Amino acid sequence: MKKVIEVLIFTLLFGFSGSFGQIAIIGEKVYTMAGGPISDGVVLVKNSKVEKVGTAAEIEIPADYTVIKGKIVTPGLIDAHSVVGLAGIYNQKHDQDQLELSDPVQPELRALDAFNPKDELVAWLNSFGVTTINTGHAPGALSSGQSLIVKTTGQFEDAIINRTSAVTFSLGADVSKQFKSPGTRPKGVAMLRTAFVSAQNYRKKKEKGNVAKNLKHEILLDVLNKKIPAIITANTAVDILSALRLADEFGFELILDGAAEAYLTIDRIKAAGVPVILHPQMARTKNISFETAKLLAENDILFAIQGGYESYVPKTRNVLFEAAIAVANGLDYEKGLECITLAPAKILKIDNRVGSLEKGKDADLVVFDGDPFEYTTHVCKVIINGNILRSECK
Repeated sequence: MKKVIEVLIFTLLFGFSGSFGQIAIIGEKVYTMAGGPISDGVVLVKNSKVEKVGTAAEIEIPADYTVIKGKIVTPGLIDAHSVVGLAGIYNQKHDQDQLELSDPVQPELRALDAFNPKDELVAWLNSFGVTTINTGHAPGALSSGQSLIVKTTGQFEDAIINRTSAVTFSLGADVSKQFKSPGTRPKGVAMLRTAFVSAQNYRKKKEKGNVAKNLKHEILLDVLNKKIPAIITANTAVDILSALRLADEFGFELILDGAAEAYLTIDRIKAAGVPVILHPQMARTKNISFETAKLLAENDILFAIQGGYESYVPKTRNVLFEAAIAVANGLDYEKGLECITLAPAKILKIDNRVGSLEKGKDADLVVFDGDPFEYTTHVCKVIINGNILRSECK
């Protein structure tokens, strides 16, 4: 009886319509993100993977395949930085695990220990074609914890791609509002430098002999050893430059997050060769520009657009809408799709599985009844790992 109830709840939230295993998706235009768009395209799916991609003239659809048709077909969308599953939809204390305020530096906190795949926001993102999210702790602490990458299937362990995808950090005035210390930007940077130096000293002690395990130092060592990247939220030009200096000093792999004033530091970002997870285009952040995405693209800087964190309901934005705003303000159309598919997959180092429609990759697809960036367009089908999780536009 319990299992039946769980299935019913999942069906209500996610619109599950079954696992077919063998599917043929036909699109008037298929954006593979592995090359140019394909007119009259076909994607064959078998056993959770993409089997073939090509034109209708090239691919013969087997008789026993379930056929799905739509106007536009894209890879499943990816939100490169979210808090969904930790910051719940109800905005009540019992479902808000996104920020621990007992200490400004807590990289040892794991999103894995709080993520709720059954939260309605997970299903909400899924309904707009978001099939993969890098989610975890919200900005606001010098280090708020670790993120994880998970698919929006509503499942627990089976949906996880990477349990520890990054350690998240924040710089700027917002941090000083949360804690007694740091009270200023220089103090915040000094506290992070101290934390990294302490981790280096811990490493030396480990090399000499037995030492008590320290979770904070262990995860920071993974960052210093480039096993895990550091996502640093830095919005002002001052904070962006501080993040670049920290990465240069300690040699860790940096992913810039937010980067509202990236347009003022574009040469430094490009010279550093770091990717950017850009703020939502319609975020309530000072000094943002709707043309920053276009500027990043023109300078060949790898970037994604994120859903991010909102302190008010519904706690997140939708990358499909945010990318549409960037395209409306000069970003190339296919770049707009890329920054919510292949680009975040590359930044998160999961492009061997998701982000484009290629043979052998996970069968994560979205079928639209029109232009994905047109507000009146509907998401008709959402497919994850070859399973049709949402089926509309019948």
